[in-house]
Amino acid sequence: MQKNIRSVCGRTGWVVRCFFISIAALLMVGCASTKMTPAPQTAATSDYNYHIGPGDTVNIVVWRNPELSMSVPVRPDGKLASPLIEDLPALGKDPTTLARDIEKALAKFIRDPVVTVIVTQFVGPYSEQIRVVGEATKPQVLPYKQKMTLLDVMIAVGGVTDFADGNGATILRAADDNKQYSVRLKDLVKRGDVSANVEMKPGDVLIIPRSWF
Repeated sequence: MQKNIRSVCGRTGWVVRCFFISIAALLMVGCASTKMTPAPQTAATSDYNYHIGPGDTVNIVVWRNPELSMSVPVRPDGKLASPLIEDLPALGKDPTTLARDIEKALAKFIRDPVVTVIVTQFVGPYSEQIRVVGEATKPQVLPYKQKMTLLDVMIAVGGVTDFADGNGATILRAADDNKQYSVRLKDLVKRGDVSANVEMKPGDVLIIPRSWF
């Protein structure tokens, strides 16, 4: 009788051990399947052209017509106004394209206008701005700049808080169909590991979670 009991207990213990081993294996597979791809070191933005956005200030220079030359802001609706021009769309245009559009508008009033547009205050379209949310010292929206890196972003927002899970941070990249990439902010900011620095893309959202440990 005792031998049968020991035999049953032995089999039961083996089943229990197998059960917990199976659970552990499933958890490991689950963790592996949700592991995010590290952010690429470069973002290939060498062909980036700046596009005008709401809040930008543009300097319009009309050759031989100083009375028509001035600096004007781009309104929240993405349009601008200047002498002889009303409600001209500027949103999403590069300075050269905007200059040609101004020339067409002025051609109704002066002969062969020659216009140059210089952007003097940069904000950029909302779709291209860099957003930093979560446990940054100063979460904010930043205008994108060509060759902008993760380190540039962290300097602008003053680093991370004491509660940040820096190495658990991610970049949500609109340019890659909202794919999320993992980044190592703690290694970059706290340890000075430059291998953790990556290039940003227009429209990136940097998400810094809170550490619970």
